[in-house]
Amino acid sequence: MAEGQRRRGAELEDAILRAAAEELTDSGYAGMTMDRVARRAGTNKNAIYRRWPQRAALGIAAYKRLARDRTPVPDTGSLRDDALDLLRQANATWSSPVGAILRDLLAAAADEPALLESLRSQAGGGAVNAAWFTVLSRAVARGEAPPEAVHPRVASLPMTMLRGEYALRGIPAVPDEVLAEIVDEVFLPLVRGRGTAHHQ
Repeated sequence: MAEGQRRRGAELEDAILRAAAEELTDSGYAGMTMDRVARRAGTNKNAIYRRWPQRAALGIAAYKRLARDRTPVPDTGSLRDDALDLLRQANATWSSPVGAILRDLLAAAADEPALLESLRSQAGGGAVNAAWFTVLSRAVARGEAPPEAVHPRVASLPMTMLRGEYALRGIPAVPDEVLAEIVDEVFLPLVRGRGTAHHQ
C-alpha cells in the first residue's frame, strides 16, 4: 500500500474483521485484544472502537465471518444425507476451536442482551439456516419432499435439537447416532408430514 493511502469504509472494515477472525482462531476470545487486532489490521484502535464499541461486539462480528466461511451446502442427491452432512458440519464446528470461541463469546455476552441476541441468531441462523432452506428446496425439486416443508420452523429444527443436546449433555461433541436419530426420527417425519397436514 502506498504511503499515506488510507483504507476507508468497507475495505477497512474487512481488514479489521479479517484480523479479528485470525486473532480468534490463533488465540481464542480471551487472547483477542483491540491492540492486537489493530496491529494485525494495520490500523489504530480508534478505527475499531468507532465501529465496534465493545470487544464482545467485535468478537461476534468476527465469529460470524468465521462461521460464514465454514458452511458449504451439501448436495448428495438425498435429503437424509444432506441433512446428516449439515448436522455433522455443525457438530464438528461446535466441538472444534471455533466452537470453543462461540462458548467464550456466549459467556462474555451474558450481561449484554443485544449482543447475546445477535450471537444466538448467528449460532442458529444466517448462513446455516440458508443452507437448510437450500437442501429442503432441492428435496422439493427432486420430488422427495412436499413444498410445505420449506418453512422456517422445519429448517431450524435440526439445529435447535443439536443445540439442545449440547446444553443437556455439556459434552464436547454429540455422538453420530444421535445426529442420525434427529434426522430419521424427527426431521424426516416432520418434512413428510407437512404435505399430508395441509390436505386433511
